[in-house]
Amino acid sequence: PPFQRHADRMRCLADLKGLGYQTGIGFMVGAPFQTDDHLAEELLFIRRFGPAMVGLGPFIPHADTPFGTYPAGSAEKSLIILALTRLIDPRVLLPATTALGSVEGEGRERGILAGCNVLMPNISPPENRANYSLYNNKVDDGSNAEESCGSLSARVRRIGYSPVVSRGDYQGKP
Repeated sequence: PPFQRHADRMRCLADLKGLGYQTGIGFMVGAPFQTDDHLAEELLFIRRFGPAMVGLGPFIPHADTPFGTYPAGSAEKSLIILALTRLIDPRVLLPATTALGSVEGEGRERGILAGCNVLMPNISPPENRANYSLYNNKVDDGSNAEESCGSLSARVRRIGYSPVVSRGDYQGKP
């Protein structure tokens, strides 16, 4: 049952955090059957749990799954949830995801402007990337690949930010 899986997820995350691991959570905005109440519950969980990283972006269907015919989630609603997440936890690592860039060309830049503070380049070799296709039409203009980090940096600078290349360790709550 869905509620049991949700409870299992929360218990496993709490166990990992209790053991001293940095934990992260993630969810898709606009997933099939998701309601605004579900999103509110996720935001409340972020506040209670205090993860090191929150990965979220719009749901994008994959043709080879049972949800392949459902519509993609919106960039706009994802940006609102990202901004709320930043307000809930100012220190959390919050990636501007490739999913945002996939549903909207300037999605990752808009994610940064909404409060994201992490960009993760795709460092897998180009010949292996097809093996990691989580959804159809994933953005792959080369700007997220290790060999083209300069292009990604230029995109960040264009919106008034300076990229920093570091481990990006979570600094914890004050």
